[in-house]
Amino acid sequence: MAQTVKREALAQKIAEKFDVPKKTVVEILNYFVELVAQNLKQGNKVKLPGLGTFRVRERKARTAINPKTGEKITVPATRVPKFSPAKELKELVK
Repeated sequence: MAQTVKREALAQKIAEKFDVPKKTVVEILNYFVELVAQNLKQGNKVKLPGLGTFRVRERKARTAINPKTGEKITVPATRVPKFSPAKELKELVK
């Protein structure tokens, strides 16, 4: 079964590799996530060669059924983040 690698574990590996304090790496990773989120919020794509592209996807409003009650409900339109892996990443994972 696959494991989940958390930000702290990634930060530890990066800190060891580049001989920098883990706290600094965590701050950099947090800032990176913040920058990606800000750009997506503005409607921009964020492309990281070799990794992939983050973009915003528009979901249309739709009607769904509440599984407990069977009642029809309206799900409003929303914007959601989407990640498309780069070809290089797909090849590495195979």
